[in-house]
Amino acid sequence: MIDLSKPIVAYVILILAFSVNAVNAQKPLPLTYLTEPIQIDGLSDELGWQRIEPLPMVMYKPTYKGEPTESTEIRIAYDKDYLYCSARCYDTDPSGIRVNSLYRDRSSKDDKFGIILDTFNDKKTALSFWTTPAGIRGDEAVFNDGKSDNKNWDTYWDVATVQNEKGWFVEMRIPFSSLSFQDEAGRVTMGLIAYRNIARKNERVVFPDLSPERGIDTPSRAHPIVLNQVYSQKPVYFTPYAIGGLEQTPTLNDTKTAYHLENELARNVGLDIKYNITSNLTLDTTLNPDFAQAEADDQQVNLSRFSLFFPEKRQFFQERSGIFAFNFIDRARLFHSRRIGIQDNEQIPIIGGARLVGRIGDWDLGFLDMQTARKEDIPSENFGVLRLRRQVLNPYSYAGVMLTNRIDEEGNYNFAYGIDSILRLFGKEYLTLKWGQTFEDQTVQEQASNFFDTAMFLAELTRRTDVGFDYELVVARRGEDFSPGLGYTKRKDFTQLQWGARYDWLMKKGTPIRRVSPLQFKGFIVLRNEDSSVESAQLDYDIDMEWKSGAVATVDLQMDYEDLTEDEDFPKDTVVPAGSYTTFEAKGEFDMPSKKLFRTDFGWSFGGFYDGWRLECGVKPTWNVSRHLEMISEYEVNVIRFPERNQGFNAHVVRLRTRAALNTHISLNAFVQYNSANDRFSTNIRFRYNFREGNDLWLVYNENLNTDREDKVPRKLLTRGRTVLLKYTNTFGI
Repeated sequence: MIDLSKPIVAYVILILAFSVNAVNAQKPLPLTYLTEPIQIDGLSDELGWQRIEPLPMVMYKPTYKGEPTESTEIRIAYDKDYLYCSARCYDTDPSGIRVNSLYRDRSSKDDKFGIILDTFNDKKTALSFWTTPAGIRGDEAVFNDGKSDNKNWDTYWDVATVQNEKGWFVEMRIPFSSLSFQDEAGRVTMGLIAYRNIARKNERVVFPDLSPERGIDTPSRAHPIVLNQVYSQKPVYFTPYAIGGLEQTPTLNDTKTAYHLENELARNVGLDIKYNITSNLTLDTTLNPDFAQAEADDQQVNLSRFSLFFPEKRQFFQERSGIFAFNFIDRARLFHSRRIGIQDNEQIPIIGGARLVGRIGDWDLGFLDMQTARKEDIPSENFGVLRLRRQVLNPYSYAGVMLTNRIDEEGNYNFAYGIDSILRLFGKEYLTLKWGQTFEDQTVQEQASNFFDTAMFLAELTRRTDVGFDYELVVARRGEDFSPGLGYTKRKDFTQLQWGARYDWLMKKGTPIRRVSPLQFKGFIVLRNEDSSVESAQLDYDIDMEWKSGAVATVDLQMDYEDLTEDEDFPKDTVVPAGSYTTFEAKGEFDMPSKKLFRTDFGWSFGGFYDGWRLECGVKPTWNVSRHLEMISEYEVNVIRFPERNQGFNAHVVRLRTRAALNTHISLNAFVQYNSANDRFSTNIRFRYNFREGNDLWLVYNENLNTDREDKVPRKLLTRGRTVLLKYTNTFGI
């Protein structure tokens, strides 16, 4: 075997040591420092606003650099404590202004105004703040230059809106204490993108001039802004909580002849503390955290031979999560926070923990340490993560390292390290390199003899653009014993080659089509490391089309190859025997324009499934009844048949989400699901009364039902378990 350890070490030393400061080609925009107070009422009629020139806006869509159909005036200013934004969104048809939701972070295809701030001016991460004519607050974090985001990130800020016969008008106030940034003797440089969406016209205007070759949430294209006399603030926020309620669990009686409900009173208290050590370094600590208000997971039907992936929905782990991203291929990752406090879909109590996120010098830093309690036969465990990265070569490239450690009270451990870099080579070409290795319950000497068996690496060359020609070339390898204790992987012991190429045309004026992608080819091949035999392969051809109205259509032709080394089990006692299978499949999707109050997305596929066939259909209607009520339903059905064996099954998934809001403070969210594959019906209802920012009352009802009970002995109860919980949180600062 070729010894690649020395070249890898040399690569790491070269990347981490070599850093060049590049000069931003855009001239920084100095912002106006306000000396008069601003009243946040949405009117923006103070003299301070009138002395500021509005930003020059450019149409982004439906026609790039077309003439905006409505006038928009956006102004940005600041004082020593706050960043202020005002927007005067004029509209010649104010009755057409779209407001469909009163939920925080929920833009249901409404009119919108927002800004994106690259607070570190690092060209890769940003914070987004937006609102609608209803005055809701939306905020999210952007990572990896817009390739990923976290829509569940929340912070403290204010907004006010006014709507009248001239249009709608906005004022935002964002505390500097809610932002992380680098100040040099009071001088701060950030990146800024500002935009306005007109929903009924599918129109967007932006600052600065951003071509549609990529999305607008790309920090590398933000315009630099300069603030002076802004210094680090160090507030401390305390958020105590109290929770109480009832939990009911089905339990067998002593004679094992019948189930009964066992009642248990739930009561708990806890505390979160947030401390801004510096303007760019924040410490969060939590004691006895509770996640009762987290949204339930979407039910899924597993038609593959791999474990299902579920995203993180707990608020504490959502915050500042971008720094901890270390992803390989096919959702494999060195760190996945759902491994903390959740095991086999069961909640494990967390005693407490701490998170430190920010920047020290040129280094981005992320540190996380959590301790779980013992639960029955599951031992107490400690989970630790350390992440470091920095810019190298140019402002659009970085290199970094990650360490993870998981150890339980019995001495069992899992340790992993990773080294990664994303390098902008030239123009739009990027090279991604990642390496990870794990060690667990055996000596370092034993694992050193199997250096590559305990490792995973990825190399990717890609062209980042949404217009014209782009491509990707990927090679990844996972060793047989690579097992990240805090991560997620699907396959074992494989080498994967992946490729893709496409050409997108952005249509000019005079046509209803905005974008068409008639040439899209992609595929992959997965080889077993032990003998280089093919385990899986896929070839795919897509045609995509987007209308200026917002409608999108896709047609997909796909060929798959699977080699099963053992029988594969599916629902309803269906078994696919070991063997090699080549199948062909056709797919189609159509999404109606999002500007419609009632709209439906459709999807279908038909083709071979191992030695049988599969028909899949899905529909997702959305009805914005009013700004107070939104209803979203989803129905998916898989019809699978194996005629030669006279086997088959139907798998149905139904989801219904109802969001009701009296105003921006009082809301109700109901999420009901049915999954026929596991005979489960679940309900998750959450009532929220937001007294003020950081002060909430939650009433949460959860229940899972058995839908297949008749042939069970003893007969199961209708309920699999239910909880009713009341939670109160209050945030205050000193």
